[in-house]
Parts: sequence; C-alpha cells; structure tokens
Amino acid sequence: MKLPRGLKAVRFSFADQHGVLRGKTLSSSAAEAAMERGVTVTSTLLLKDTSHKTVFAAFTPGAGVGIPEMQGAADIMMVPDASTFRVLPWAPDTGWFLCDLHFPDGRPVLFDTRALLKGAVNKLAAAGYEFVAGLEVEFHVFRIRDPRLQPADAGQPGNPPEVELLTTGYQLLTEHKYDQLEPVVELLRDNLERLELPLRSFEIEFGPSQLEFTLAPRAGIAAADAMVLLRSAVKQIARRHGYHATFMCRPKLPNVMSSGWHLHQSLTRNGLNAFTSDREDLSETGKQYLAGLLAHARASSAFATPTINGYKRYRPYSLAPDRVIWGKENRGAMLRVVGGPRDPDTRIENRIGEPAANPYLYFGSQIYCGLDGIERKLVLPRAADTPYETKAEPLPRTLDEALFHLRADRALRDGFGATFIDYYCRIKEAEIARFNLEVSDWEHREYFDLF
Repeated sequence: MKLPRGLKAVRFSFADQHGVLRGKTLSSSAAEAAMERGVTVTSTLLLKDTSHKTVFAAFTPGAGVGIPEMQGAADIMMVPDASTFRVLPWAPDTGWFLCDLHFPDGRPVLFDTRALLKGAVNKLAAAGYEFVAGLEVEFHVFRIRDPRLQPADAGQPGNPPEVELLTTGYQLLTEHKYDQLEPVVELLRDNLERLELPLRSFEIEFGPSQLEFTLAPRAGIAAADAMVLLRSAVKQIARRHGYHATFMCRPKLPNVMSSGWHLHQSLTRNGLNAFTSDREDLSETGKQYLAGLLAHARASSAFATPTINGYKRYRPYSLAPDRVIWGKENRGAMLRVVGGPRDPDTRIENRIGEPAANPYLYFGSQIYCGLDGIERKLVLPRAADTPYETKAEPLPRTLDEALFHLRADRALRDGFGATFIDYYCRIKEAEIARFNLEVSDWEHREYFDLF
C-alpha cells in the first residue's frame, strides 16, 4: 500500500503479552521501506512483567524460555498488517500500523498473542464456526492535579499522577451526571469515530468519574484489535487534554467503584447465529459451548482477569461474579445468556473480565474452552436463579490461584501450547512475587501499633 501524502511519521506497534501497545515511530520516508521488510525491536519486550522488569535470563542459552532466536536480546520483526492502518486524529500527521511479530527468517514468534488468537480462530473455523464478540468496557477518567514528574517519582513502575474526580456520588445512567462528563465524552467520541472504531453507546457508569463504552459486534481478530486500539487511544487522548484515563479494575481511591469488561460472544455458522434455537434460549451448540466455558472457568480467569488487582472485584451482591454459574438474563451470574427462541442476537455474556485483560488471550481462551465443550458434547448444568446463594465452585480469589488452575487445564495447554502457558504463568508469578515483598497500607494499620 502507499501511505497518504502529508504524513511526517508512522508508528509501528504490537500488542505485548499484557495487551499493551509497544513499538517504534519512523519518519514517513523510512516507513515506506519498513512496510516491506518490517521493523526490528528487541525480543526482551516479550520477557517483561507489568513493571517492565525482565523476568527471564535473556543472555543465557534460549533466553531463559528455550528459544535460541531470542538469546542475547536478539531482534524480532514487527510486520505491519495493512488492514489496520489509521491516521491518528490526536497526533497530527502521524500514521499507525498494528503489527504481527516474526523472527528474521519469517517464522512467527511463539509469544505473539495476536498470532495466538489467529490460531484459535483458525481452529474454530476448521470446525465450521466464526467467533463474534461485542465489547462492553468500563473505565475511569479523572482530572490530573499533579502529574508526579519529579525525578523521585520515577521508578519501575513510577508513581502515578494525583487526580481528582469529574463527578461525585453514585450515578448509574443519571442524565445530568452524564452531562457533566459530556465534554470528555465528546472529546473521546470524536477521536474514536475518526479511528473508525465500531462505537455503539456512551454511558455514565455506577461510580464517580466512571464511564462505559460499548462496541458493536465484530469477528474475533477485528474485535480484539478494536479493544487494543480503544484502550490505547483513550489513554493518549485523555492525557493530551489534562485527564488520566485508567482501565485498572479497582483504583485505590475513596468511593471509587470497580470496572469490568463484559464480553458478549457468539458463534456463527454459514453466516447465521449458531446459538439461536427455534424453541429454547440456546441451541445445542450454544449449550455445549456454554458448558465448556463453565468447565474451564477457573483456569480461563487467568486471562480474563490477569492482574492482582482484578480479583478484588469478585464480590457477592455487587453485579460482579464470585462463583462458576450461569443464568438467563441474570447480571449476578458469571455467564449470562442474552436472547431467546428465534432471536438472531442470542449470545453469552461473560462478566468475569477486567478491562485490563489482553483481548487476544481473553478471546482465545473463550474459544478453546467453548470448543472443548462442543467437541466433548458437555452437558449444561441448570441455570442459577439466585447467583449468590447457589452452591457452585468459587471463582479464584487471587491471581495465584487462577494460575494454579491454568497450569493444570488441558484444553488451554493444548490450545495455546504448553510452552506459552508456562511462559505466561512465569511472568505473572514474577508480578505476584514483587507484590508479596511490598509492605501494604493494610499491614501497617494492622500491626504497627498493635505489636
């Protein structure tokens, strides 16, 4: 493809193991050649936890992950996907590509999560289905009081900005509260529309300074790409105008509510919704898929909720799940069936996710779990009418517990590959180890005076 005239720079980005965009910016003249041969980046970007600390021994044989091509911080290639090209409306004269990762010899990189989702989508296609996802994403936007940019604020990670609310009180769908946030919503909406994201609605969420954006359904890869771009764009646009947008699940601020990411999913076959039934709420395919999601729920939570913080959202009577159950039109259940007989929009809403999840891994895990249910013709248990009283397996209470279940889950190990699962768990365990070495406010309050 030819780049539009007038561009001064082009960003080449890939989604790392955490779903965070990383990459390089090239001049427009250099970008033309890079579109053909790719852009080099250090492979150590794939070896880091959320603080940017390198978890694996990159300078030992196999770079600590058993891959000789990554040893010694060797280069890998970002190969742009031409279909993802955008001109960034908030960054004048700047183009943007989303890239796949390859080794210099052209082979795909095992730890490229976008490629992993493509593998799941291809396996689903071989069974005759296509994955469709609609996104319902909650997040906070605050005004920055102090950006915390003194040298003492730097670190791994650095100190976040000090912020203040844009609205107070609890405010679910309250129009005058929405109007208070309308200037920020308009700013985000205008830029996101120019990115051609499938925006559907803009809502005032329950907590102060909290919003929810929904995106119309798209096929698997396109929906995951949209989520990655949405998250990065919202943060960049907000920051340029003095705001801090965060997709962190539960910020440590007084009276602030948790944010979730509700994933609406269905399968199509020959262009028709494979979950729709003439007489029941779900077809046999839909029931088996749902049974697969339930069977692997505790393991797949490591992808749906990949941060230590996200598990603090799993609370009873909070419109968030705390156990492995499903329900018909029940927002207290982990999995909510939406639709009914002959409804072409019948779908399953997974309410377990946090908005910080890597969408490629979240979607891929859903595909492998649901497909296992279809292949084994799993029987769906009864729906839960009282989700917080029904006896059922509890969801993991911590990330550590979720990783324990993930390591042992055969469907996900076979789907993503044992090497990737072990790699992913190692990175997350490094984050947990750092967390366990920190002295928390809770510990100080509990023990400093008492003992």
